[in-house]
Amino acid sequence: MGMVRVGAFSISIDGYGAGPRQSLENPLGVGGRALHEWAFATQTFRRMFGQDGGSTGVDEEFAARSFRNIGAWILGRNMFGPVRGPWPDDAWRGWWGDNPPYHTPVFVLTHHPRESIVMEGGTTFHFVVGGIHAALERARSEANGKDVRIGGGVSVIQQYLQARLIDELHIALSPVLLGSGEHLFGGLNMAELGYRCTEHVATEMATHFVLRRE
Repeated sequence: MGMVRVGAFSISIDGYGAGPRQSLENPLGVGGRALHEWAFATQTFRRMFGQDGGSTGVDEEFAARSFRNIGAWILGRNMFGPVRGPWPDDAWRGWWGDNPPYHTPVFVLTHHPRESIVMEGGTTFHFVVGGIHAALERARSEANGKDVRIGGGVSVIQQYLQARLIDELHIALSPVLLGSGEHLFGGLNMAELGYRCTEHVATEMATHFVLRRE
């Protein structure tokens, strides 16, 4: 069985993994885009946007690692889109257009049922109303022995951490301050949950930490 892991998740110096007031205009919350500048500059992420070039080195290695051996994803509803409450219709199909970057089954946590959406490039969005354990069970089944990546947002990662279900967590600490938003480690005692830092390295754009559960 593969690992359950978080990859390339960026937080600010003051610990926020997303800015406040997420909207269609600010999908990462106000100021949230600055958290991910290290990733946007890499070859891996530039290819996702159909662009050439990009940085190499440590930042690129962590970006590329985050996509290796992934058999399924789990996302919170906010990571799929800004729509709240019952789905008004089937018009919203995600932030990424017709060919999202996942290329695997993606399980979206929600309180409101919706039919699955088959996208280009191998991505299918499935909507799970049974909670984090139900989503993980389905994701593991579809992953066929590969890793399951918990893509976020903050609330979803916190729930899986509290349940001791995440094996590895890669955090990229970006040199920015948000002041408010969603605090990743708020209310969590990572040491008591069994996590230890097993790797850390700094670049000009971010400081990368890998936490693993013992």
